Amino acid sequence: MSDNSRDDYVKLVEVDYFGNVTKNNIPAILECFTSDAHVTIYHGDAVARRFAGKPEAGESPLRDFFDHLLANYNAGFTNFHHYVDPAEQRCAAHFDVTLEPKAGSAYLSAGTRHLKNCNFFKCEDGKIHDMVLYYAHPGADPTGPTGYPKAS
Repeated sequence: MSDNSRDDYVKLVEVDYFGNVTKNNIPAILECFTSDAHVTIYHGDAVARRFAGKPEAGESPLRDFFDHLLANYNAGFTNFHHYVDPAEQRCAAHFDVTLEPKAGSAYLSAGTRHLKNCNFFKCEDGKIHDMVLYYAHPGADPTGPTGYPKAS
C-alpha cells in the first residue's frame, strides 16, 4: 500500500522523470529510479533491450540508456494521458515523443522523429522500480522492424 496519490505519480512521471529528460539532467533522471530499477524497451518484434540499476547478464547499465539518448537527441514529450493505480503503486502513460537529432549525432540524417509511446511504471516508495517502454514510429518504413507484411 502506498501513501502516494494519483497526483504524486503523475508528477513523478511527467515532471520529475520526463521533465528532466527534456532538461538533459541525467543525475535528476536517475534519482527518479530505485537503485535496482529495470527499464525494458520494446519496438515491434525487435529484440527487447534491458537496462538496470544493477545490471545482470544481458542488461546494460541504466545510465547508458540516458547517456545515449541525450547525447544524440533533444527530446520533447507532450499530450500525456495517465492511468494510475495508487494502491498498487502502478501507473501508465500514453504520450507523444519528438526526438530532434543534435548536431554531430549519428542519427542526424534520419531527421526529427515523432513517436507514439506507452510506458508502464511499477513504483516503490515513490520511485520508478520497473519501466516498460513501448514505442511506435508512425510514418517509418512499414516493412521494419518486423518485415511483415513482406514488401512486394
